[in-house]
Amino acid sequence: MAMEDIYRQYILEHYRDPRNHGHLDHPDFHAADTNPLCGDRIELDLQVTDGRVTDVRFSGRGCAISQAAASMLTERIEGATLDELRALRPADIMEMLGVEIGPARQRCALLSLRVLHQGVGGPYTGRWSDEDEDEES
Repeated sequence: MAMEDIYRQYILEHYRDPRNHGHLDHPDFHAADTNPLCGDRIELDLQVTDGRVTDVRFSGRGCAISQAAASMLTERIEGATLDELRALRPADIMEMLGVEIGPARQRCALLSLRVLHQGVGGPYTGRWSDEDEDEES
C-alpha cells in the first residue's frame, strides 16, 4: 500500500469516526464558520485552564476533508497553549492530512484552522497566502 493510500485511509477513518465530536456545556472559547463555496460548517468549543486547552469538541457538517481535518486538529491541540494555537499555520494542517490537496479543496481542509483562529484571536483568516506573511526573520 502506497503512503498516500495510507493517509487517505486515515482521513476516511477520521471522517467516519471523528475524535472529540460534540459540544462542551460551558466552553471558554466558541467559534463557528462556514465555507460558502461548498457549505461545509465547523463549530469548535475549547475549555482552557491555566492557559492550556484541557478539553476540545467540534461539530459540523461537510466533506470528508473538512470533517477529518477538524477531528485531527482537535487531537493535535489538546494540551496546547493559546500561543501554540495561534502559531498553527495552513502548512501544519496540510502536513497532518498527509496528502496533496488541490486548490479547490484547500478551503475545506483549512476551515477548522480558520475557526480555531477566530476563537482564539489567531492570524489565519482563510487565505492560503497568510502562511507566508509575518514570518519572523
